[in-house]
Amino acid sequence: MSVVNKKYFSTQEFLKVYYKLIRTAQKGKVVYYEDIARIMQLPARGDYMAREVGQMLGEISEWEHNQGRPMLSGVVIRKDKEIPGEGFFTLAKQLKIFKGRNKQSLWQKELKDVYNAWS
Repeated sequence: MSVVNKKYFSTQEFLKVYYKLIRTAQKGKVVYYEDIARIMQLPARGDYMAREVGQMLGEISEWEHNQGRPMLSGVVIRKDKEIPGEGFFTLAKQLKIFKGRNKQSLWQKELKDVYNAWS
């Protein structure tokens, strides 16, 4: 069962962002939402950018979850907080990965698991 509506799945933009996230994970690094917006040719900030990048990352993470892998979007963080945005944690709850206790712990675990899955 899908919790994220498909808008970008199997588009060229999806594949470009997916590839970027995999390469980032393979290097054991993180990227910012603005980096993903640039790939998607969106403005660097604002509600529209946040909504569309969140949509894309949600689709990718749900795909990864359904393949038995951790949430690949864990490699994407906010510049101001150095942690993923609220959408990451909302999706984790919807996918029954997160019970709503410690966001930092969940993210650190997912990030470690992502690095392990793609290294």
